[in-house]
Amino acid sequence: MHAKLPMTTAKTEQLKRVLKPIHLWAIAVGLVISGEYFGWNLGWDVSGTVGFLIATLVVTLMYVTFIFSYTELTAAIPHAGGAFAYAYRAMGPFGGLMAGYATLIDFLFATPAIAFALGAYIHFLNPELSVLYSAMFFNVVFIIINILGVKESAVFSVFITILAVAELLLFMGIVTPHFKMNNFLSHPMPFGWSGVFAALPFAVWFYLAIEGVAMVAEEVKEPKRNIPKGYISALATLVFLALGVMILTGGVSDWRNLSKLDYPLPEAIKISLGGANKFTKIFAGIGLFGLIASFHGTILASSRQVFAMARSGYLPRQLSTVNRKFKTPHWAIISGGIISFIALYTGTTGQIVTISVMGAVLMYMMSMVSLFILRKKEPKLERPFVSPFYPVFPAVALIISAIILFTMIYFNFMLSLYFFGGLIGVVMIFVAIGKHKIKLTEENMIAN
Repeated sequence: MHAKLPMTTAKTEQLKRVLKPIHLWAIAVGLVISGEYFGWNLGWDVSGTVGFLIATLVVTLMYVTFIFSYTELTAAIPHAGGAFAYAYRAMGPFGGLMAGYATLIDFLFATPAIAFALGAYIHFLNPELSVLYSAMFFNVVFIIINILGVKESAVFSVFITILAVAELLLFMGIVTPHFKMNNFLSHPMPFGWSGVFAALPFAVWFYLAIEGVAMVAEEVKEPKRNIPKGYISALATLVFLALGVMILTGGVSDWRNLSKLDYPLPEAIKISLGGANKFTKIFAGIGLFGLIASFHGTILASSRQVFAMARSGYLPRQLSTVNRKFKTPHWAIISGGIISFIALYTGTTGQIVTISVMGAVLMYMMSMVSLFILRKKEPKLERPFVSPFYPVFPAVALIISAIILFTMIYFNFMLSLYFFGGLIGVVMIFVAIGKHKIKLTEENMIAN
């Protein structure tokens, strides 16, 4: 028998099913699309353009195989806890705890990283405005928006995501005439193959957080039919945008001038059109849409992860309270905002991105292991969507994720100590308070 999660008895712990496929596409693309605006270019600094292109293709393969495999879990077990729920069902309390910890780190640290980029874009538009205080301002505003209601925030996601995608298409149209292959191939792999490995976490940033759709699974109409549509359409959109933006930007000028900025796209426009061109600042202004879409989405996803783990007793129960008026987990949203504030004060963009990616790839590994176990453990589990080319797809996703994680530990040893030290601390507390002895019931695992 598989492990079971607790029965939901309080009405305050029920979420509304209001989301449709277009909302899922918007949430999935919106969660990720800031990765096309910033963060990825830091990979150039450690690998060069061609080295980073190789890393991106490897990571794209990982995400294609991962998403097709992960969708099987999400459609079969539409639970707000996402990987936490899948790993608990497959591996019990400690598996659930590890997957839940990894997912929390993934989304809770993606939020302040995006906030930093928002602040940097505002600073690009008006150098008198502080990056940090602008980031904090956005943090407060979007905490409030998410508390006001999931349908309202999902409608906002559709609007803002369409604008963000349109802007990236506009960007590609503007810089294409200025693309020169000689620029892109200049210093292609200055650090050799070691640079390719060092660049892997920055390539992950292109797609990181697409798995966040799982966090709103309990708020989706007909989840077993609509979740696969949302994931697959979103992934196709993101692959096209990631490769287009990365390749075209690398050929505009000397890519080394863009490899350390938090606003590479406005700078590429500035180089293409000239600093005096009014369109440069207009582009940077509407460029905020992509960052806002992801910022909003990561707050939404991280709060649902906090909510699900609190509801199952893995976090303080108060965090699972649902606001009676807006039907949203307001304390879960606020707690994530507090962590974001702390990260903004204590870290840099590169450090926060790295920590977030560590959480993501560990979560990917736990999810793929869960998929293999559940195929053996529960062969009769209803699977409306089945991973194609099983077991090849989940195996490829698992192997590449493991390579990325070990590479990150090698190149970021101190940050990995913080990451795994936190995990060890959480496990010790978990055992000390006896949570590992509590069996959770099935009714709260599968939200029907």
